[in-house]
Order: sequence, then C-alpha cells, then structure tokens
Amino acid sequence: MKKLLLTGFEPFLDYPINPTEEIIQALDGEIIGEYTVCGKLLPVEFYLSGDRIIEYIQDVLPVAVISLGLAAGRSQITLERIGINCADGEKDNTGYRPIGERIIADGADGIFTSLPLHQMFEGLIQAGYPASISNSAGSYVCNQVMYRVLHHLQESRQSIQAGFIHVPANHSLALHMGKFPSWSQRDLQEAVQVIINYLN
Repeated sequence: MKKLLLTGFEPFLDYPINPTEEIIQALDGEIIGEYTVCGKLLPVEFYLSGDRIIEYIQDVLPVAVISLGLAAGRSQITLERIGINCADGEKDNTGYRPIGERIIADGADGIFTSLPLHQMFEGLIQAGYPASISNSAGSYVCNQVMYRVLHHLQESRQSIQAGFIHVPANHSLALHMGKFPSWSQRDLQEAVQVIINYLN
C-alpha cells in the first residue's frame, strides 16, 4: 500500500482551534483509495516547521505529501499552485517575525506544486464542495512548509507528488472568533478525502 504523508498545524495566533489538526488525527491510519494515510502535526514556527516535515518525509517514505493549513476567513477549499521563497507575516508561535526573508538563500523564487490541482478541483466541485485554485499560499508558515518540501524534493530528485491546501475555519472556531465563514468539521474531512482520491 502506498503511503501518503498528510500534515496539519497546531493552533496559532489568536485561534484556539486548528481544524487541520483534527483532520489529520481523524484520517491517520485510514486507507483512502490506494493510500494509507500517515497524519503528522507541524508546529507553527518558521524555522522548525520545514525541518520537521522533511524529517517526516525521510521517516515515512511517502509517495505523496499533502500539507493542510487554516485560512480563516476563506469560504472555499483553496488548492495552492506555488510556494514562494519568502518568509513574512505575523509572529509565529515562538514570537519570531521575519520580514521578507528568503527561505533558501540560493533557492528559486518560486516552485510549483506537483499535485494534480485541476483534477482535484473538479473532483471537489462534483462532490459539492466549494473550491478554487489559488496562486498565492501567502508568506506565513504555510508557504514556508510548501516551499521547503518542494525545494527538498527537487534537490533530492525525488518524484513525490507534493503540495499545500488551505481549508476554511470549522464551526467551532467560528463560534470562538465570530464573523468567519465556516464549514462543519465533517465536511472539511470529507473534502480532504475527495482530494486524496484524485492523487495520481
């Protein structure tokens, strides 16, 4: 059975809940299509997150990597097209705040995902889940993880499908924060299962 590394994040900023953590916990060990899911949690730390996911790749030896992140305020699942070589944004969970730093000093300015985004997008729409393809994963820790993974796979010449997907808030987080569009946790989880079924 093929292994899929599925990562999510711990809570961060003022968000007491991160629905991606609940998704990876629920799907860890599940068999979806041709894949056994290995769910792993990442810290919301600029430096450590990239190192940690590369360690997971080396330990798990997956044939595909999907990283999930929370995009509170969005109403759709957003499939990220590109990771950029830039770290910027709010403070991470250690209090560190980079200002326009390069993630890899001599790395490419951007690296495209190797996930089949259009198939995943069509699959989500057909299943009744709002979705879009996004041309910016931002410059916060989500983008850091996406770029580090793609750069690592490129440098090590590994033909592993990899990319990043943002999910909306769940209802529990919306109740805490207010005025956020939100999905049920069940719908978020099922949408991720749909995405996994469209891996090549």
